[in-house]
Amino acid sequence: MTVDRLRPSSTLPGVSGLSLYVPRPCVSLDDWCAWTGAPADKVRAVVGHSFRMCAPAENVYTMAASAALRLIDAYDIDPRRVGMLALGTESSTDNAAGAVIVKGMLDRALQQQGRAPLSRWCEVPEIKHACLGGMYALKGALRYAACDADDRVALVIAADVAEYARGSTGEQTQGAGAVAMLVEREPTLFSVDLSRTGSAAAYRGADFRKPMARHFMPDYDAGTRRLHDFPVFNGKYSTLCYLDEVIAALEDMFERVGQDMDGFYAEVAAVMLHRPYHHLPIQAMAHALVWSMGRSDAHPERFDALCEQAQVDPDRARAQVRTPIDLVEQAEAHGPDTDPFADAQRVAKHYGRSPQFRRFVAEHMSLGTERVKALGNLYTGSLPAWLAAAFDDAHARDLDLAGKSMLAVGYGSGDAAEAWPLRVADRWREAAARIDFDAALADALPLDQPTYEALHDGTTPPQPIPSPRGFAIADVGRRNAAQWQDIGVEYYRFAG
Repeated sequence: MTVDRLRPSSTLPGVSGLSLYVPRPCVSLDDWCAWTGAPADKVRAVVGHSFRMCAPAENVYTMAASAALRLIDAYDIDPRRVGMLALGTESSTDNAAGAVIVKGMLDRALQQQGRAPLSRWCEVPEIKHACLGGMYALKGALRYAACDADDRVALVIAADVAEYARGSTGEQTQGAGAVAMLVEREPTLFSVDLSRTGSAAAYRGADFRKPMARHFMPDYDAGTRRLHDFPVFNGKYSTLCYLDEVIAALEDMFERVGQDMDGFYAEVAAVMLHRPYHHLPIQAMAHALVWSMGRSDAHPERFDALCEQAQVDPDRARAQVRTPIDLVEQAEAHGPDTDPFADAQRVAKHYGRSPQFRRFVAEHMSLGTERVKALGNLYTGSLPAWLAAAFDDAHARDLDLAGKSMLAVGYGSGDAAEAWPLRVADRWREAAARIDFDAALADALPLDQPTYEALHDGTTPPQPIPSPRGFAIADVGRRNAAQWQDIGVEYYRFAG
């Protein structure tokens, strides 16, 4: 993106720091494939290397607090300057309180260490929209920094627990972790021009949901001993929803930026998307590029040539990418396996195997990729984790990113998507040097099959699981008297 298309970065809010926390229990996908009989080569290529699981005394709030405290320490943040603490998650265990729980943990830990707590005059919103909650929380913090922060800063935490039933198609895409972000009016890592971001939203029915009623139905959560948050999902349909909404958000961004696809991608240094598993953002970009070609009148011969190579009628494929389609209506009328983009998808899959697209992936989507393969699915933390990995990777490789643009595309099932052009700050190296992504992955505790299954199902694991580093659940209230109730309320401790 050329400089004259954005306001000077010094006038734009953005992010000055990133910090990652993941639990110690770790499942190697090679081991998981050996246990389940799944094809290891395919899983490694499509999904990644491993995923993390919460220890028994961990939840989304303890992970969020641990990531935030790491951020405060790594970037020497004065807690008294924090005017907003925002949490994006779909894994809450409390339907009333949210980010304020994290604030309480941080305040006690800071005071335990002889430091000042977070400001009493601090906003504590929790944002929920599936895997987009973290970006929505970050967007709110950017607006806060731009409009009324004065000399204060915001902390944003994207934290989640992704868990699926054993034997389900989503089991290998589990994960747990949190990413904390420091937001300032004058950022040192990257800035965001909110006037150029793209948004899209459409209701998608039974795409990927977590209805409360499922907990009371006999067919849900069978054979487990603890409360689970398994989603109700439909794989093929959900993938169509992801692709369609990401493309819509990108189109909105291109219109607001005032630049076509070719011009934008020629100048962008890195492209990162929401990443439930390794292959999906790559697949999404192949589709997005093909859709842009099919919808553009500038070079129709390129789309026609791709269609011919894929043995697809160009007119039919072009009609599919240009005609508005209601995916909910399609699924209701023709069943969940219907594909209204069948011809266009064949073109996109063909393009995804082409040398041209492979070069695009190598040039634009490789930063941090190997690092995030070890994380698994962090839901709303997946995109922020990739950003952290990318900047950490770029610093390690001594790349020249100052002043260059990046693209971050978030997605949340249900559906909504955000496409953001980012501008790398001049002082990004100093901020990136403090991320220390590898340190967050250190000290992993590999799980064998019986221990994994016990931890997953909520039974006693044969392999001891050490207490979490940092914050942990100390107790759960059981009092339900008229004078005092705390039944189900979690109490926390800080181990230091």
